[in-house]
Amino acid sequence: MSARTKRTNIGHNQRQNQAQSQTQNHTHANIKRALGVAFALTACVLLVELVGGLVSHSLALLSDAGHVLTDIVALGLAWFAAVQAERPSNDRRTYGYHRVGILVALANAITLILIVVAIAIEAIHRLQQPETVTPWVMFVGAAVGIAVNLFIGLGLRQEGEHNVNVRAARLHVFGDVGASAAVLVGGVIIALTGWYPADPIISLAIALLIAWGAWGVLRETIAILMESTPRNVDVTNLLRDLGKIPGVSGVHDLHVWSIAGGMHALSAHVQVVDRPLSACDTLREKINALLAKDYHIGHTTLQFECRTCDLCAGSNLYCQFEPGEAAHSHMHSHTHMHSH
Repeated sequence: MSARTKRTNIGHNQRQNQAQSQTQNHTHANIKRALGVAFALTACVLLVELVGGLVSHSLALLSDAGHVLTDIVALGLAWFAAVQAERPSNDRRTYGYHRVGILVALANAITLILIVVAIAIEAIHRLQQPETVTPWVMFVGAAVGIAVNLFIGLGLRQEGEHNVNVRAARLHVFGDVGASAAVLVGGVIIALTGWYPADPIISLAIALLIAWGAWGVLRETIAILMESTPRNVDVTNLLRDLGKIPGVSGVHDLHVWSIAGGMHALSAHVQVVDRPLSACDTLREKINALLAKDYHIGHTTLQFECRTCDLCAGSNLYCQFEPGEAAHSHMHSHTHMHSH
């Protein structure tokens, strides 16, 4: 490769990195703005449903208000996490503060589970001793909740498709839409039949809805904290694709994980043939292009080697394979591969 070509490639890579950085900054700004608006609107919904629940004596509406309270916590913490993610990395936190969002999402999930327990206990108590409920107040509070939360949820949907913390907050919001709809149904039943146990039964249904969303967030955050392989990455296919690249004779000591939601990372030892290690720039670019395009992995650490993998070392899960063939995994007593 000529010096001129190398300079051209370097300039192209720099422009590409600058464009990617600008896009990320724009996305962070949009996320912060959307979360700020959502926080203010959700606070209004909380006030309406809390007052309505106290006036109507509706546990279902108060349960929905409890869910809205977790929405406020989730949105506030998500905004805090978005701000923290913009802080630069340093010698103590070389990945920056992206994991703050994961910790916040974990806290949100745990909070939801506690709310579910509280709602379930009160609902069981009211099933044993039903209370009189004013249905028209339930209608007003639930209708306000549905309208505002639909507006918030659709706004967050546009901003955080690859942000687990924003998705967690969005789950809170859409979950509250379903909960408010259930409150409306309960109000109709009570208004038409006078059957007051419908209120705590609707509350239990809301609790199940909250629990389902909490489990999904909890599972994803724990997977990231455990540095599990991202769910959308098939390691077997990844190794097979790497083996088809000319010059690659083997891959071992492979690790795939997520720094945060949507930020995948990979490290591996790559064995090369028919070229000196000093001439591996082109091969590295091909590998990185494949990983970015097919597996959405943007952060890679590749170590090129000429020697073969020691199968008896007992430290590698994925070891050498022949180019073009499917990768074979060699299970050893100690695995370094983070599998989901």
